[in-house]
Amino acid sequence: MDSILIIGCGDVGLRAARLAREKGAAVTVLVRSEESRRRLEAEGFIALAGDLDTPSSLSGLPTRGAVIVYFVPPPGEGAGDSRMNAFCASVAPGEEPSKVVYVSTSGVYGDCGGARVTEGAAVNPRTDRARRRLAAEDHLREWGARRGVAIVVLRVSGIYGPGRLPLERIRAGQPVLAEAEAPWSNRIHVDDLARICIAAGEKGEAGDIFNVSDGRPGTMTGYFNAVAEACGLPRPPQVSLAEARRVMTPLMLSYLGESRRMDNSRMLEKLGVELLYPDLESGIRVSLEEGAEPI
Repeated sequence: MDSILIIGCGDVGLRAARLAREKGAAVTVLVRSEESRRRLEAEGFIALAGDLDTPSSLSGLPTRGAVIVYFVPPPGEGAGDSRMNAFCASVAPGEEPSKVVYVSTSGVYGDCGGARVTEGAAVNPRTDRARRRLAAEDHLREWGARRGVAIVVLRVSGIYGPGRLPLERIRAGQPVLAEAEAPWSNRIHVDDLARICIAAGEKGEAGDIFNVSDGRPGTMTGYFNAVAEACGLPRPPQVSLAEARRVMTPLMLSYLGESRRMDNSRMLEKLGVELLYPDLESGIRVSLEEGAEPI
């Protein structure tokens, strides 16, 4: 992998960019603001400012022959992903990348009733945000087939790590669903996700889909309890599903409406990734040691 373009260089993107640079790749990053561009340029990256909501700002991206890792989420409304559409349209004939790694979501599978989910499972997104992600996957695959670009899709489960722990919710005593009623959920540490993105850029092949998780499914209640215990805080109060519907936000309830256990064996075997944090205990401990700010 000689050159890589990171589209959407936030927390995970920056971690991936640093890893790619350590491997000797020429790294270019695309960010929305001039402030972010200057900050990343000061860190030694080739940094470009461009806004996928303003397609005219995307001209001249260094895409030819590059591996692209695309982190930008779809807009918060609409049926499709106008940002993905704008990126694809911005690549001029003859300037095609060698590969695009798209960071999608495991939410495209929808509710699986707690079943173990492989990459061969049917997609059945139940939320608008997951439908937009699936639309982005489909558009990118169709574009890649027409333009001769290898497309690799990462279906990522819940991300945690420094700055991503629910400390404020726990300190505020906000309730969680009773463990007996809590659905299965899945997690991946942010550092492992960054490493998987780079591995997909190196080893992923056209048409590949990888489930991204640590392979240790649990519940959101168990996750909150583990964070509380690691911080020496009281466990959050538990409420029934009926009570949760009265006191929780629609966003939180949407997460509680889906249950699946992600099978990550294909990711481990084909990409050759050895996870730094294969369980929550080690991942939470390191996240706190690195000075995680509550979110």
